Amino acid sequence: MMLLAILQANASVLDVDANLRTIDDAARRAANAGAGLLLTPELFPVGYAPLRLHAELDPATLPAIRDRLAGIASTHGIGLVYSLPALARVQRQDTHDDAAEPPHADDAWHITATLLDAAGNEVLNYAKVHLFGPEEHKAFVGAEEPPGVVDFNGIRTSMLICYDVEFPEAVRAAATRGAELLLVPTALSAGFDNVPQVLIRARALESQLNVAYANHSGHEDVYNFLGGSVVAGPDGSLLAAAGEGAALLFAEVRTDTVKAARDEVPYLRERRPELYREWAS
Repeated sequence: MMLLAILQANASVLDVDANLRTIDDAARRAANAGAGLLLTPELFPVGYAPLRLHAELDPATLPAIRDRLAGIASTHGIGLVYSLPALARVQRQDTHDDAAEPPHADDAWHITATLLDAAGNEVLNYAKVHLFGPEEHKAFVGAEEPPGVVDFNGIRTSMLICYDVEFPEAVRAAATRGAELLLVPTALSAGFDNVPQVLIRARALESQLNVAYANHSGHEDVYNFLGGSVVAGPDGSLLAAAGEGAALLFAEVRTDTVKAARDEVPYLRERRPELYREWAS
């Protein structure tokens, strides 16, 4: 069992100092409450504004931001998940679709998530595969690597980012690699209430793992965020849920409930992927 903390808050676009103060305060409160891990929203240290980030954020500042986040984790003795842009060298293809070409074509950007242990060491990294909306497609490129899984505080842990979790294949890829806990930084706009209220619980149930989903609140750049962060258990039960405003959620996530769910209804063992591939051909 691990006590998990989920930060839901409003970030200030490109005000890294303010955003890191918010994370630091949440990490202190979470650690004092006995949490082993703090999950923060997508791109929270720099704020969610894809086009502004690509135009205005100097990638040379990113290592220092990562160092400061590692310092927050080690100072408070708590695991931490954060999300930042990262440069990714890719082979660009010629295209006549201007909307598909990110600006500053010399360097492509990924949206990434990093899991730190309580000493501030990186133990898992992930880059977002499914980009949502025209601004993300202009500012970033989708990655192709599957979600990794590590043992974190005795729980097999994996990560996706935002829109990724809306694809059952992505969650199932984490589950079939042994994940018992899926951590999802997100930036979900108002109007998509069914994602945290229905879809996250369905993903947890169908792949029989704990899913934690941390969203922004309030207004950033041109976006109004839903809030609504949730934690769902492997039977689809709701372990914690936030409203629209800033919140620090807590939920106990367990491995015995994962085993019980998978023993009762063996979805993962009784899959027939060879048939599914044939059906899709």
